[in-house]
Amino acid sequence: MHLFLLVALLAAPADAGSAAPPPAAPKPVSFEYDARQPLDVRDTVVAEMPELTLHDLTYASANQQRVAAYLVVPKGKGPFVPIVFGHWGNGSRAEFIPEAKLYARVGAISILPDYPWDRSEPYRRTTEHFDKPELDRDTFAQAVIDLRRAADVLLARNDVDPKRLAYVGHSYGAQWGAILTSVDKRMRTAVLMAGVGEIGDLLLRNPDPGFVELRKALPPGVLERYVQVVGEVDGARFVRRAAPVSVFMQFGRFEQYFDRDSATRYAAAATEPKKVLWYDAAHDLNDPQCLRDRYAWLVEQVGLKPGLAF
Repeated sequence: MHLFLLVALLAAPADAGSAAPPPAAPKPVSFEYDARQPLDVRDTVVAEMPELTLHDLTYASANQQRVAAYLVVPKGKGPFVPIVFGHWGNGSRAEFIPEAKLYARVGAISILPDYPWDRSEPYRRTTEHFDKPELDRDTFAQAVIDLRRAADVLLARNDVDPKRLAYVGHSYGAQWGAILTSVDKRMRTAVLMAGVGEIGDLLLRNPDPGFVELRKALPPGVLERYVQVVGEVDGARFVRRAAPVSVFMQFGRFEQYFDRDSATRYAAAATEPKKVLWYDAAHDLNDPQCLRDRYAWLVEQVGLKPGLAF
């Protein structure tokens, strides 16, 4: 999720004798885009399987971005349940391929996009601008827009049921999903796995020794300003406006990037209808019960076919 933030910050040069520049008023963050622009989908079939087809495609997003994504399409005529997946920050769009293949067997078509920092030039956007946090904030906002465009790709198909759109996101993907619940009411439900509500809980309040060392190493005010600006895309700001989108939040009891109080505050901020479950796992949430519970939630909320055994 935010592990790459820590690595980049620790690697950044620090001048202990200099103070942070005075804060400037940032422009408002925006997740809006022109949905009338062509999607310009370019599609390659990766694999044909008895129950599904795996595609590798790209599509046009806002701000001259082009997004790579995997698409998992069941065999048959549908209408299928459309699901958008958001991977964790250090991962890739391939994270959810196994889960998407499972859901294809019970009536879901899934799209798995990448993030701006995963891409090659000219579409790549890095996130190490700690002296210019507005750049990082806007890159994160771009990731949300790209996920909205991924939903556009699914909903443009004639084999999906647009009233059953779902989102599943892990870590950073959960943060983007929290924003989507507020800004994109086409969704019926969102599953948020190991999401952090506030970036300050990671960078300013996490007692982990690495973060303590980081706070001592950086010049005064740099980290605080970064949190202030990038905090405009904190998930907790948006899940409080999720209704009527339902929210399922999954947390690990051994989460290493934020404490239980942080997760509890985040869960409390989410509107009803919601469900919150805890697992004996760390940030990866690799307890098999997590997958079973996500599937059960999607059966209940968007009508995936029941009976899948795994």
